[in-house]
Amino acid sequence: MTTLFIADLHLDPERPEITRLFGEFVDDEAHGADALYILGDLFESWVGDDDPSEAGVFVAERLKRLADAGVPVYFMHGNRDFMLGREYARRAGMTLLPDPTVIVLQGRPVLLMHGDLLCTGDVEYQRIRAQTRDPDWQAQMLAQPLPARLAFARQARASSQSRQGALREAGTMETITDVAPATVEETFVRYGVDTLIHGHTHRPAIHRLDVGGRACRRIVLGDWYEQGSVLRVPDEGEPELSAL
Repeated sequence: MTTLFIADLHLDPERPEITRLFGEFVDDEAHGADALYILGDLFESWVGDDDPSEAGVFVAERLKRLADAGVPVYFMHGNRDFMLGREYARRAGMTLLPDPTVIVLQGRPVLLMHGDLLCTGDVEYQRIRAQTRDPDWQAQMLAQPLPARLAFARQARASSQSRQGALREAGTMETITDVAPATVEETFVRYGVDTLIHGHTHRPAIHRLDVGGRACRRIVLGDWYEQGSVLRVPDEGEPELSAL
């Protein structure tokens, strides 16, 4: 049996082929898994559990069927779907996880994160993250009419794309939006683990590093913009990170 990890699907009605690919993955491989962990950015945007997105309806039906078949489904918020709430999680049969979370995998503690908390070099993003995770800010946002929230999401996406373009022009995109090595080491020390699994950066790889004389590995999940990316961790043996 295998535990599956995915992140950064960014499902959106404008990219129906990826939503279909996710449905096929859930209906096929995921039904034979020990568990499925979704480490954030399942959706391109999420403005509340009353979001009318067709992708949201499709995903909830598929995941609920998976959970009802006996495969636990766990979800951790990302920077795009941090407003996903308990009502949608109930409809989808998902268990919400805090970021970060430690689980036991292959008999050892493993740290799970979305990954954006590791990107401390991006000071502006961390400021925005702190604001949007504030319960009062979220309550004020959810009190707005649905059209206003959808308009805010469109504006936020446009601002993000504009900022990324400016970072690319300045040649700082790769460094600012990736994890900070010192923060990664501090995280390993703080949680006392030797394996960290996260997404967010869209740079899939298995990094091996030495932290205070201890062999550690940081596994980065890939995005689903062009094809699926899945981490498969068997009950015994090495994890496999690959495209679908």
